[in-house]
Amino acid sequence: MQQQAGVTLEESYAYCERLARNAATNFYPAFRVLPAPKRRAMCALYAFLRVADDLSDGRGSADEKQTSLVSWRHQFTRALEGEFAHCVHPALCHTLEKYKVPAHYLYEVLDGVEMDLKVHSYSTFCDLYAYCYRVASAVGLACIHIWGFRAGNAEECAEKAGIAFQLTNILRDLPEDAERGRIYLPQEDFLRFGYRPEDLVRQANDEPFRNLMRFQVERARGYYDASQPLARLLDPAGRAVFQVMGETYRSLLDEIERREYDVFTSRVRLSRWRKVSLIMRAIPTRLGYPLYA
Repeated sequence: MQQQAGVTLEESYAYCERLARNAATNFYPAFRVLPAPKRRAMCALYAFLRVADDLSDGRGSADEKQTSLVSWRHQFTRALEGEFAHCVHPALCHTLEKYKVPAHYLYEVLDGVEMDLKVHSYSTFCDLYAYCYRVASAVGLACIHIWGFRAGNAEECAEKAGIAFQLTNILRDLPEDAERGRIYLPQEDFLRFGYRPEDLVRQANDEPFRNLMRFQVERARGYYDASQPLARLLDPAGRAVFQVMGETYRSLLDEIERREYDVFTSRVRLSRWRKVSLIMRAIPTRLGYPLYA
């Protein structure tokens, strides 16, 4: 991992924005509906998490990756104390301070990333929920501090949104994760529908698989629905970015269903024009006009 110290705050933000633009294909278009300071803050948050993800998914043994993640965690702790070891740190710490983002959310995400090195399957949905909370809901809880939100059940709704997004990611990435030896769908669900993890590894696209996927899609939709009150509690620009992200991930879920749950033949993704259309739909929301029905 490349470490850099001594960069200016402006250079740090510029680095984070370049990284987000190049790597965050589903997130960066949503960031663009935010005012520039909040967009840059989102890029700083994304960059920190992207580094952690890359350390977990990169080359090397599990022990080597674990060592790298422990080092990244310690560097983050020192960065909060003013000692920057990576060019992400100045922008990240400025973001956390400016928008009063609790640092414990980022530690929870790191806990989740480390789980990928130790846990390769989940017995129950309750077990999977704990993982999804760490790698996705904690991110959303950090984001709403940047976006701005009113009192109410915003945190609860942001948690549900994170679960919905992560479940969608899991369904889309089933074949790639299986190749890495990671089976995220709960073992109890495999048993319920008569489909085995080894069937997933060999990409068996049969009726038990479609029944399993249909159940998972409906579960994810339930979390999307539960998250919707969050939109009314966000500042207009935050409401707009949440709208783009929510519609992006719901569209991925719809595409999985449209394909009759075939996530094996080709990767599920949205076209560039579809992403542009979602941004255009969100512009009135950013300006404070009512949400689309």
